Amino acid sequence: MAKTILIVDDSASLRQVVNIALSSAGYEVLEACDGVDALSKLDGRKVHLIISDVNMPNMNGIELVRQVKAKPEYKFTPIIMLTTESQADMKAQGQAAGARAWVVKPFQPAQMLAAVAKLMPA
Repeated sequence: MAKTILIVDDSASLRQVVNIALSSAGYEVLEACDGVDALSKLDGRKVHLIISDVNMPNMNGIELVRQVKAKPEYKFTPIIMLTTESQADMKAQGQAAGARAWVVKPFQPAQMLAAVAKLMPA
């Protein structure tokens, strides 16, 4: 069975690019437009990995990571931040919240897939 990845980004075009890359690699993909939408999709179903932007309306990616990690059933779900943010303090906040990897936009799909494979072995 394919592993499920949740993509969280307020940019529909970016979600589409990531979705195509992940689907082509055999993953099942769910999409959310911000942190609030993402939390509504985490309804008990198995999500193997989350890829989230940092800067989004309603709930940013760092707060999303904190909220996901507070849910017992998703506490150990790896999270990759995919963002334009490259400052060390922002990365530190993400790591402190529980993010496992940081990929800076613009990115190469292969770079993102490598991070996914590292955090979610087959």
